[in-house]
Parts: sequence; structure tokens; C-alpha cells
Amino acid sequence: MQPLGQYPHPGHVLAHVSDTHLLAADQRQYGVIDTVHHLRLALDRLRRVDPAPQAVIFTGDLADRGEPEAYRRLRELVEPVAAEMGAQVVWCMGNHDNREEYARGLFDTEASPDVLDRVYEMDGLRIVAIDTTVPDYHHGEIDDAQYEWLESVLATPAPHGTILAMHHPPIAVPMLPAAAIIELHDQQPLADVLAGTDTRMILGGHFHYSSYGAFAGIPVSVASATCYVSDIAPKDRFISGVDGEQSVNMLHVYADSIVTSIVPTHDAAEITGFGSDVAPVVEAMTFDERREMFSRKDSDFNRRHEDPLVGA
Repeated sequence: MQPLGQYPHPGHVLAHVSDTHLLAADQRQYGVIDTVHHLRLALDRLRRVDPAPQAVIFTGDLADRGEPEAYRRLRELVEPVAAEMGAQVVWCMGNHDNREEYARGLFDTEASPDVLDRVYEMDGLRIVAIDTTVPDYHHGEIDDAQYEWLESVLATPAPHGTILAMHHPPIAVPMLPAAAIIELHDQQPLADVLAGTDTRMILGGHFHYSSYGAFAGIPVSVASATCYVSDIAPKDRFISGVDGEQSVNMLHVYADSIVTSIVPTHDAAEITGFGSDVAPVVEAMTFDERREMFSRKDSDFNRRHEDPLVGA
């Protein structure tokens, strides 16, 4: 479909999924959350996106307990859907993941720096996945060797720039103060390495709610979780996780900007709308015809759309 407004189609379309927390066998997270079911819902949603994402980026906590079977189930769920969409899969380590099982389960190899920190190239857009995890801890760190590696990668700009994907996003968490205890530690060296590079956006997860900000002048986009969500306005609770409002993010990359959109994973009741057969009709109109039909408040379309009784 041709653009209906002033912006062209995006150059790249990416899906951003986080915190799947899969478990082995038929276990449920906290005895309640069916993490496999929730991930299936998320993948089914991504199947509907048009145009389809060219990459699906998973920013960590892929397995809740780092179990081998959880990684096997993850691949069985994700890889066929990604192949169907023609999308590349990008994996990142999270604090719940186990490095050895992550490497064996997702890359069929042993854990090594080039597995935990990887570069993905996609039609001129570079995606860098970096491991921010600390064994036996939930907070994040990046060591000196990783900074040296990242600096060498970013020394040469990519044609369409770089997106940095990590589990622990370098962003404040004012709506969930307790999460600051397990945030990315000592963030200034990261700011120093990213300064002057072609890094266009930083992606993260970890907090189980959607959030946005900037770090060292670079936009930061945090995806929520597909398992359970942090209630960031709870009543009389220090922290609260709830089974509801799960979502994934879509990223549309343009020449000079990146647009993030939140996509709920669960269907809601439709109260108004039109079938997909309307799209070619709208596309066939001239710009002026579309404006008069859909922008003018007293047009037949808007009168009928806003008041179902009109013309009944």
C-alpha cells in the first residue's frame, strides 16, 4: 500500500520482544503464568504486522531458570514463525539466562565472547547484541573487554547506523524505584564508548513495563514482557507483578528517525472499525479525495463512523 501521508515507507521494520521467561515441561511461572502460551500470543500478533518485521530482537530473560529444555522450546516456537515472516532472529542474554545453556541451546556451541556479544547485519542496518549479565546476580555490568570490543565494532559506521540491544537498559526507572537496585551498573563508560558513533537507538527489557528515554543523547526503547507485567501504579504494594497488559514493540526505521509502537499481545473487543477490503479503495483515491472523505468532520464517512444511527 502506498503511503497515505507525507512520510515514506520505513527502510527497516523490526520487532522487539523481551522477557519471555520460558520454563521446561509444563511448569508455570509463579504457579500461574503460562509463559509458552503468552509467547505464542505475541508471535501470532507479529504474524499480523504488515509489512512483516525483518528481524525479531529478543532482549533477554529468555528462559526463567536457564533450563536446556526452555531454550529448545523457545527455538521451536520462534524459528518457524521467523522463517515464515522472513525475519532474522537476534538473541540477547538476560539475568535469568544461563550462559552455557543459552549458547548450547540457541547457537549449538559453547559459551564464548563471540556468542554472547554478536553483530548482526541487515540490509545496511547493524544490530549489536551485548551481554550485560553478571553470573549469580540480577543487576547488569559491561566489562572492559566488552567495551574494547564494542568500540572496535562502532569505529566503522554502518550504512544505516547501529541499534544496540541489551537486557539492562541505561535508563532511569522512576515508576519502579526498586528496579534501580538491579539496573546497569556504572553507565558512564558506555556513554563514553557510544559518543560520536552511529548508534541510533538502544533497546532493552528487564523492567517488565514499556518505557522510553535517552542515554548520552541516544533514544532508549524498553519493551515490556510477554510473561507478566510490572504494575507501575499499584495500591499499597512496594512491587507488584500482574498477569495482564503484556505487549511487544515494533520499530520502524526511517532515514532520520525511529518510531516505536507498542503492540498488545492479547485481543480486545472491537467497538469500531472496517475490514481490510477498504484499503485498496482508500489507496485508489487522490490525496484531495482522501482528505475530504476522512478529514472533513461532516463527510458521510465521519458522520456514519461516529454515529452508527446516521443513515440507518
